[in-house]
Amino acid sequence: MESIALTINGKKVSCRMGDTLLSVAEKNSIFIPTLCHHPALKAYGACRMCLVEDENTGRLMASCVTPAAKDMAILTETERIITHRKNIVRLMLAEHPESCIVCSKGNRCELRGIAARLGVAENRLYPMPNYKPYEELNPFIVRDLSKCILCGKCIRADHELVATGAIDYNERGFASRPATLMENPLEESTCTFCGTCVSMCPTGALSSKHAGFVGTPEMQKDSICGFCGAGCSLAIGIAGSRVMEVNPSRVKGSVNSATLCVRGHFAHDFLNSPNRLKQPLIRMPDEDSRLVLQPVPWDQALSKTAEILADIKRSHGPGSIAFVGSPKCSIEENYLFQKIARVVFETNNITSTGSINGQPILRFMENKTMGAARISPFFELEKAEAIVVINADPDHSVPVAAYHVKRATRTGTPLVTIDSRKTGLAPFAAARIRPEPESDPDFRIPLLIASLAAKIADLNGHDSGYISQFTTGWDLIKTETSSMLEANPLSSGEEKEISRAAEMLSGRKIALVLGSDVMESRHGTAIADASFNLVLATGSLGAPNAGIFIPTPESNTAGAMDMGVLPDMLPGRKQLSDSAARNKLESLWKTKLSPDSGLDLPGIIEAAESGHLKALYIMGENLIRALPESSRVEEALKKLDFIVVQDIFDNRTTRLAHVVFPGSAFAEKNGSFTNMEGRIQSFIPAADPPGQARADWHILGMLAQKMGYPEQYATIEKIRQEIRRTVPMYATLGSQRQEWIKNSEDTTPLSVKNGDKFEFASIKQGQPAEISQGKSFTAMLGSLRWHPAGGTRTSRSPRMAAWDRDSQVRLCPADINALDLTGKEAIRISSNHGSIERSFVADPGIFPGRVFVPLGVCGNDAACLAGIDSLKQTAPAWRTCGVDIEKI
Repeated sequence: MESIALTINGKKVSCRMGDTLLSVAEKNSIFIPTLCHHPALKAYGACRMCLVEDENTGRLMASCVTPAAKDMAILTETERIITHRKNIVRLMLAEHPESCIVCSKGNRCELRGIAARLGVAENRLYPMPNYKPYEELNPFIVRDLSKCILCGKCIRADHELVATGAIDYNERGFASRPATLMENPLEESTCTFCGTCVSMCPTGALSSKHAGFVGTPEMQKDSICGFCGAGCSLAIGIAGSRVMEVNPSRVKGSVNSATLCVRGHFAHDFLNSPNRLKQPLIRMPDEDSRLVLQPVPWDQALSKTAEILADIKRSHGPGSIAFVGSPKCSIEENYLFQKIARVVFETNNITSTGSINGQPILRFMENKTMGAARISPFFELEKAEAIVVINADPDHSVPVAAYHVKRATRTGTPLVTIDSRKTGLAPFAAARIRPEPESDPDFRIPLLIASLAAKIADLNGHDSGYISQFTTGWDLIKTETSSMLEANPLSSGEEKEISRAAEMLSGRKIALVLGSDVMESRHGTAIADASFNLVLATGSLGAPNAGIFIPTPESNTAGAMDMGVLPDMLPGRKQLSDSAARNKLESLWKTKLSPDSGLDLPGIIEAAESGHLKALYIMGENLIRALPESSRVEEALKKLDFIVVQDIFDNRTTRLAHVVFPGSAFAEKNGSFTNMEGRIQSFIPAADPPGQARADWHILGMLAQKMGYPEQYATIEKIRQEIRRTVPMYATLGSQRQEWIKNSEDTTPLSVKNGDKFEFASIKQGQPAEISQGKSFTAMLGSLRWHPAGGTRTSRSPRMAAWDRDSQVRLCPADINALDLTGKEAIRISSNHGSIERSFVADPGIFPGRVFVPLGVCGNDAACLAGIDSLKQTAPAWRTCGVDIEKI
């Protein structure tokens, strides 16, 4: 764009045509006070605090909404401007309560800061009390709108960034205030309690609800959120070595900008839980000769662990020991964990809960795309020509990803959803394709996706040049789709919606958002194959602002896989069966690696039951809570000779352990996560770990030393150096706060060489599944925004635990009538593996014969409905199972 010159306070500056005067001043370190401005929001000009004067005309202008013009001469601190600013502040203070000493905003109040800068101590005006009710009905947000200055930041953030529309201005003049529809409480609105409005508020009108803390944290440090796969940048407020407040950081180019979700903003009080482990424990006889966990020094716990594990390996062989890691732990910790398993204990019995939560679809797409879809930046969603969301509800799983999709639709990007449930994105969809209610939804979804691709081709909207140059098998897929439609014709409703969607997508490159749990449902492989074909048919793989986006459920789901925490995969996404990859690692690690795959999670449980497995080392997971069929898992663990658990909480799994190591959470240590975009984000400690707790990588390094391993891991940089040598994808790990993994070479569509081409997948659909297993209903197990996965950390958050409104199961109204339920009684849901008791709520978006059961709440009891055996399939379809429902 054209560059222009102007002067500000006599200083010559240059900028692009169209830049606002405020942005030009900020770039040149010239301070102009603001109250309603935020860089992530559109310019608004409400507070008039940013007034500047045109030296040539004498005109006063709001600098945040005034574009710079050539040869302008701007003054920012004239006596006239200062007088206006003081008057604005005085008028605001006249109706502002005098409660600064007890206000939660404390020294961070922007109004107070500007008043002090201008020397306004007293307003010298008649007071104009504007009392509003003090609202703290929910466990997250306190509203004291008597302190509201009507800057509009909360409303604009709600509309522009989060795209929820829960609040807007109500009333006019002196009575004006931000309010929900019909002045209902936030709890009864569409508010998701993301807390973005709280972070934006310049005064104490909106604040986080705390128990026992009011005021300004002593210090603030940046970190990375440890919950979902977004990996949001955080600013963590510390007081007395405890985490007291969390806000979005101001790191430029972060994945979340100025937003967070309810977990990221309010659930980090789990770090202060009284159930944190604070010292090493060993199970040994007490005074009454009972074997109980007792505190011991670190050296004793490590020596005992090394001694017993070495003895088990010597007596029963390497295959008698297994290791379960965690996508909650860092890149460095997962790398060291699998290396110790493979090198020190010579076993490939290494896995994590990520293997049944998100990693199956990552592995599937890694193979299909030959590594060409590893990097998928969120910001590309907002620039996409079209977006298709299949079997995903990022509004709950990865809310920040949903914000990007919603913002894209606000600018005209067509959104197509394909799902059997009504998701949080359904109101934003231009076309919503759903299978017929009486069908097996998972069975028909591959057919609907294939039909959409075929319809786009019928409209000549596919990318024939891309298909011929970079793919094979297109003609076969067209024939296969025709056969599928002949055997299973579309209903009139399905056909109508597919036609609408095809017209929107015709000739466009698409950004495909695919649910991370697709492979954990029936017909998951067929759904993934059909989705991949749709991306190829539209020429979207490798195109700018297009491709495949997978909202992973944990902060380091991708990183744990990249580090080889799988029984058949080595670091760098190399197959264990790849002899060249094994030889390289054997040379670097100076050891011999077995080519035989180790035990996966169901294999570990079965080996424990049979007695073949003698010892289990668990890092960062509560297996009894996290896995299906918890009672069977617990009984299997009880049969082991030796269990080591390295965790941050006392839980059901640690209570079975023989040795417990107290680990530290992400906010208490150095490390790195790889998010769903392929972005590597490094972090440093923001708070001190409790008691004697230590970073997991430090514990592993000390254990390796006790086992006699010659390599010393005294610092995290030592581990990073080794990863950079071992895993080329991570060649720059730790060099910057944020970086990207290295995409695989010669696999993007623009550089396919040696005749390699992407192959359209044959959709092996099979027959409609008999999910009900002789039961009356099919249960769908899924997570809501409050408790991801098993809720192992969010359940320890007092604020999240206090929000129990979404623990109910969801039934369609017709089934509620058929069961003769009134809505006040509880119901019992029983499967072949267990039963739970819950209250219920009507949901018209649920098909008859199906029931949605939230995971993560009520001790994650819903996981007991599924069976461990379902995890043994290529697509571990444990999220659907047959159940009966009865009134209690």
